[in-house]
Amino acid sequence: MGFQDTPEEWQVTASVTPFTGNKTSVRTDDVVMPDGSVHSRDYQVHPGSVAVLALDADGGVLVLRQYRHPVRHKLWEIPAGLLDIPGENPLHAAQRELYEEAHVKAEDWRVLADVYTTPGGCDEAVRIFLARDLSEAEGERFEVSEEEADMEQARVPLDELVRGVLAGDLHNNCLVVGVLSLTAALAGDGVDALRPADAPWPARPFEA
Repeated sequence: MGFQDTPEEWQVTASVTPFTGNKTSVRTDDVVMPDGSVHSRDYQVHPGSVAVLALDADGGVLVLRQYRHPVRHKLWEIPAGLLDIPGENPLHAAQRELYEEAHVKAEDWRVLADVYTTPGGCDEAVRIFLARDLSEAEGERFEVSEEEADMEQARVPLDELVRGVLAGDLHNNCLVVGVLSLTAALAGDGVDALRPADAPWPARPFEA
């Protein structure tokens, strides 16, 4: 067993969905507490996401700069996107996002980390992949729109991104978790010891 998170579900006596959006919704559950009292908990219902830390042969990490309206910032991020199809294989979604956002493909894929982004207010689960052996994707570039039409791209040394995280200059959660996880892997057992790309993901079960 070891030191690990464990699944558990407290009794819900009532549940309503006061808002349903294009991709996510808001739910209110009445939850029975350990002392028997019942309290309402509001949270965002999210389909889940994938993110890709793409590392090139020179040790550069592919990053994108994108405007994020809720926080009123342009953030440096790693390629990421939603699991659009229930039960979708997260590796396939990650490969799609890397192609669409950066026009890049990768031959070697590993799982870096699985995280709940905001477990106190959202059920979003994200799988962060490490992608290596990069090359330009074939065919025409994916046509981007809306915020993505203004997106910038760069390749930045891993240690520079780590310094930016620790200095408080970089804030995107997938970038932060990704670069620190890769740094820990490189300092430990190495990337070959990371989980395979098709490792089970109980938070978002999928078929191979």
